[in-house]
Amino acid sequence: MQFLKNFLIEEDGPTAVEYAVMLAAIIIVCLAAIGAVGTNTNALFENATTEMHNHGM
Repeated sequence: MQFLKNFLIEEDGPTAVEYAVMLAAIIIVCLAAIGAVGTNTNALFENATTEMHNHGM
């Protein structure tokens, strides 16, 4: 019972959880940004390829 009481009083557990949640949020934002950049880059190269084919290159 004393262990449970000490665990609830200590602030290390909640701090670790907060850091884990922040890390997860940062990872999600980074993945979304990488996906958006990848999609835009792919569209740019497809457009360039189409233009080159249209001009006989």
